[in-house]
Amino acid sequence: MTLKRAGAIGLILLVALAFWLWTPDRSREELEARYLNSPTDLVDMGGFRLHIRDTGLKSAPTIILLHGFGSSLQTWDLWAGPLERTYRVVRLDLPGAGLSDPDPTGDYTDARTHALILKLMDKLDIKQAVFVGNSLGGRIAWTFTAKHPERVSKLVLISPDGFASPGFSYGQKAEVPALLSIMSYVLPKALYRPNIEAAYADPKRLTDAVFDRYYDLTLAPGSRDALLARMQQTVLLDPRPILPKITQPVLLLWGKKDALIPVANAQDYLKALPDARLTTFDTLGHVPHEEDATESIAPLLAFLRD
Repeated sequence: MTLKRAGAIGLILLVALAFWLWTPDRSREELEARYLNSPTDLVDMGGFRLHIRDTGLKSAPTIILLHGFGSSLQTWDLWAGPLERTYRVVRLDLPGAGLSDPDPTGDYTDARTHALILKLMDKLDIKQAVFVGNSLGGRIAWTFTAKHPERVSKLVLISPDGFASPGFSYGQKAEVPALLSIMSYVLPKALYRPNIEAAYADPKRLTDAVFDRYYDLTLAPGSRDALLARMQQTVLLDPRPILPKITQPVLLLWGKKDALIPVANAQDYLKALPDARLTTFDTLGHVPHEEDATESIAPLLAFLRD
């Protein structure tokens, strides 16, 4: 076989492999048919739509739930029912996540997200709310609270992001490997599952239905590019001078088997926050509200009643 012929065969094999692994977007029509409760849940934010669910008692105190990176508002499904009996519950897909459109500005910084949350609260006539955030949503919740304390009554942080870690230094954009950009074109389902299982202490608790939801919504049009942009635009601020400004009562919830953000980080928050308490879960991981809703919601309900 000549070198030229071998090169041609190699190119054919490479093209065939790329075609086999290529992962196109899901159509918006397909995703909305599967995951949208009502067309009215798509709220116009001035040039693009946010997917929200606004349920429970409209006259009751409001709880706003913020999901983590790569997740969606359905992550709160098992908590929503019990909360709706007593509270108004508002959950949203962050821009470019779930069924929310990508942000047409291309801005996925925390400051932009804060501005959109304020705009949504005004649109829904919510003067003040309890904020609950997981992981990325936790970081957005506590930074929002520090900037807009008058809009937050209590704060619940579930394995919150915010302190520096390898690849995430203060004041610098995150180090995002260039190879990750391939996910916009290639994202095989079998290779994606371990990323979601890592959030669970017991991967067997991740049902096929929940994993399919994660995977389907990651393939929403523009979602993968938005995920990459949010990573690339992340600039962590040192939490230690910011957290003491938060005087609202804070509940920290953490799975002791969290493999993504270690439970040891809870001590950093407890040292810096003026009024904070911690509840840990011996057998749960990064998403206790998904992994065991019954165990994880109990301290939340007690905190809300207090």
